[in-house]
Amino acid sequence: MNGERRTANGELFVVPCLLSLVLLSLAPSLAPAQSRADTLRGSWHTPGRHWWDVTHYDLSVRVSPSDSTLRGSNAITYRVTGEGQTLQIDLMTPLVLDSVVQDGKALPLAHEGNAHFATLSATEPIGSVHTATAYYHGRPRIAPRPPWDGGLTWATDTLGRPWIVTTDQGVGASIWWPNKDTQADEPDSMRVTITAPTGLQHIGAGRLERRADHADGTTSWTWRVANPINNYAIALAVGHYAHWQETYRGEDGPLTMDYYPLDVNLERARAQFVQARTTMQCFEHWFGPYPFYADGYKLIEVPNTGMEHQGAVTYGNRYANGYRGRDGSGTGLGMQWDFIIVHETAHEWWGNNITTRDLADMWVHESFANYSESLYTECLLGPEAGSRYNIGTRKGIRNDRPVIPPTRGINAQGSGDMYPKGGAMLHTIRQVVANDSLWRDVLRGLNRTFRHRIVDGREVQEYIIQRTGLPLQPVFDQYLTTTQIPAFAWRAVAGGLEYRWEDVIPGFAMPVDVTTDAGRTLRLTPTAEWQRLDGARNVAVDPDYYVVEKQVRSKG
Repeated sequence: MNGERRTANGELFVVPCLLSLVLLSLAPSLAPAQSRADTLRGSWHTPGRHWWDVTHYDLSVRVSPSDSTLRGSNAITYRVTGEGQTLQIDLMTPLVLDSVVQDGKALPLAHEGNAHFATLSATEPIGSVHTATAYYHGRPRIAPRPPWDGGLTWATDTLGRPWIVTTDQGVGASIWWPNKDTQADEPDSMRVTITAPTGLQHIGAGRLERRADHADGTTSWTWRVANPINNYAIALAVGHYAHWQETYRGEDGPLTMDYYPLDVNLERARAQFVQARTTMQCFEHWFGPYPFYADGYKLIEVPNTGMEHQGAVTYGNRYANGYRGRDGSGTGLGMQWDFIIVHETAHEWWGNNITTRDLADMWVHESFANYSESLYTECLLGPEAGSRYNIGTRKGIRNDRPVIPPTRGINAQGSGDMYPKGGAMLHTIRQVVANDSLWRDVLRGLNRTFRHRIVDGREVQEYIIQRTGLPLQPVFDQYLTTTQIPAFAWRAVAGGLEYRWEDVIPGFAMPVDVTTDAGRTLRLTPTAEWQRLDGARNVAVDPDYYVVEKQVRSKG
């Protein structure tokens, strides 16, 4: 996702991703109380969700620009994994769930807000596979400020032609189609058929399976996704598109890369979209093979800034480098590349390949995607530039709320600091590891070990700890669950100086590199207790560590 906000002094700062901004402006004391609706939307362990695993969605939707309505169905195929008799199917008002049909019979339906409960006639055997089809219609919510506040956008291009897209991360895919609206359950594959007035194209994730023209002046476009996919990665992109394709020879063989700008922007796109190839090269080096070779990679123009739709990244950065002409790092380095191409493509690994079960762990998606910007800068301009870019993005950190919120299971995430602070944390951990080959192995290993998996944030932390062999748990806890920046405190004493960590959690003992007044570079391992360093009169912390330096009054 992507967005923008202002720092404490009012300066505009680019925030790299979408609806993490939903709760960004709330102070800790204003965090919403947990409600029944929150639990139904955000929890996995509910009677209508826990016992069935989605294996396939077959979504078919007719899009009517003339009256801004949708009408369609979703055939939900699922495997029974436990005992239950109620299917919770989510669909947000003002859309109407008309019926849910299984084996030719309409199931009894109950409604509670945006959650709808279809009751089976009997429990089904564990391991058995069934299909229930949800039929719906209505005029969906119009996105008031896409992509940060999601819904449907019924836009027009510069020639006045219809241009229809969706944005729904954070708010939920059920804002425009009925599904099991949780990140905890992905279909193993998916088919999407979008029907729109003839002349308009729908560009979707996966491979085009068929196109069908109808006598009523409409055309259906059917796309099939072969890989598991999170539901917010399915999107409408209906407009007048041009197209070209190239083949990238990647780590897993030939990868098709397809580009879909509006036809009026074809030449501008041909010049700007070359960056997708260098982005793919850089990220395959650092993270391993692109995770969705079977479905290919697309870049699709939309009227908002863009989003990380799996295999079909959307783009609205006006064919210019930076983020809408700005550089969130303040270094100028961010103007050397297109922010949306780089950041949203990074989510193919962080968010689409590895998806968190609970929105509370969105730092896994956003911190790594933010950090990917630094790695791309490094790929393009060298390690020093990558470090400067990462350090520059720290100006957007507020430390207003923890990155990980205190409550799970309510579809709520923590502070927007998950972007710059999370990226700064990962850059800091790279310095602690002090072995770039190992660090690269860790990043690639995460994507290999958790390939196409749903994870908890703790699993990611534990993997990094295990692979590096370093006691990093207090480091994760410090940066993700508190708002305090570790302070490297030091004071002059006779014959040298003393140092320790302040403003840290118990057990925090992160190593740090420092330079003394004599020009020596040392690695120290401070704790909360004072330690002595002989022969130094002052000390400076390596700026690659996201810590503050604090000189205190000399003892005595």
